[in-house]
Amino acid sequence: MSSEALTESDVEAAADRVRSRVRRVAVAPADAGTVPNAPVWLAYEFMQHGGSFKARGALNLTRYHQENGTMPAKGIAIASGGNAAIAAAWAGRAAGAKVTVFVPETAPAVKVDKLRALGADVRLRGTVYAHALEASIEYAEATGALLSHAYDHPLIAAGAGTCAAEIREQVPDIDTVMVAVGGGGLFAGTAAAMFPHGVRVVAVEPENCRALNAALAAGGPTDVDVDSIASDSLGARRVSRTAYRLATDPLATSVLVSDKEIVAARSALWEHRRVAVEHGAAAAMAALLSGRYTPREGERIAVVLCGANTDPSDL
Repeated sequence: MSSEALTESDVEAAADRVRSRVRRVAVAPADAGTVPNAPVWLAYEFMQHGGSFKARGALNLTRYHQENGTMPAKGIAIASGGNAAIAAAWAGRAAGAKVTVFVPETAPAVKVDKLRALGADVRLRGTVYAHALEASIEYAEATGALLSHAYDHPLIAAGAGTCAAEIREQVPDIDTVMVAVGGGGLFAGTAAAMFPHGVRVVAVEPENCRALNAALAAGGPTDVDVDSIASDSLGARRVSRTAYRLATDPLATSVLVSDKEIVAARSALWEHRRVAVEHGAAAAMAALLSGRYTPREGERIAVVLCGANTDPSDL
C-alpha cells in the first residue's frame, strides 16, 4: 500500500481484518427538520471501542503486522492527543502487544486515565501534538518499536474508512458524509470508501485549527497554528498528503466552523439526544446546525459523531 495512494480496496482489506472485533457503527435518523428539506442521519461512532473511530485503524495496523510477522518485541509506539493512543492501547491489549504512548501534557485527564487503565506505558511530552510526535519517533528509533501514527499512515486511514463503508451499507442512497478533520485520517479513509460511489465528503475543521483547509489554499500540506476548543482531538499542525490529495477531488468540500458553533452543536446533541461527545466530534454537526454547510434540496446526509472521550461536566 502506497503511503499517499489510498483506495477502496485498501478499505475493504481493512474491513476484513477488523470486522470481527470492532463494533458496527449505529446509524440513526436525526429529527425531522434538523436541516430543512434534507434528511440527516447520525452515525454513532462514539460508541466504538476506546470511545472513537480510531480503534478501527489501530486494529487494522496491529493485525496487519501480526499477520505478516513484522510486529517487534517492543510493540507499538504512538503519539496522540489522546484518542489514537487509546485506540492503540486497546488494539495492543487485544493482540497481546506492548504499547507505549506519548501525549502532550495538555491532554485531557479523562484520556490519560483511560490509557493507563488499558495498560499502556504513558509518557507525557510537551504541550502540543508535535512535541509528543517527536518524542515517539526518537523512542522508536532507539528501541526498534513499530512507529504508528495518529492519522498519517495508510493502514490507519484505511481502517478509519471502514466506518463510512458501514454507513453506506445501511443507507445505500446516501449523498454526502460529513466528518471532522484533524490530521485527515478519517477524511482520507471516508473519501477512499465513498468517492468511487459518487458520494460527497464534507471535511469540517475549526477556524483556528485548519490543517486541511490551509493545505488546499497553499497548494499542499503546510504547517498551521492550533488554537481551538477542539484542539485536543483536531489539533494536527499539518494534514497528511493523502488527505490533501483526496481533498482536491471535486467530490470533496472543505468547511470551517467557529469554536462557538462547535460548543453550540455539542450542547444541542446533549440537550436533544442525550449524546455526550467531545468538542472535535461535534464539529461536523456544527457545520450543519450553523448553516456553514448548506445542503441541496433533498440531499441525504450522514454526520459522523466520531468520539466521546470527554468530561461531561461542562455540558
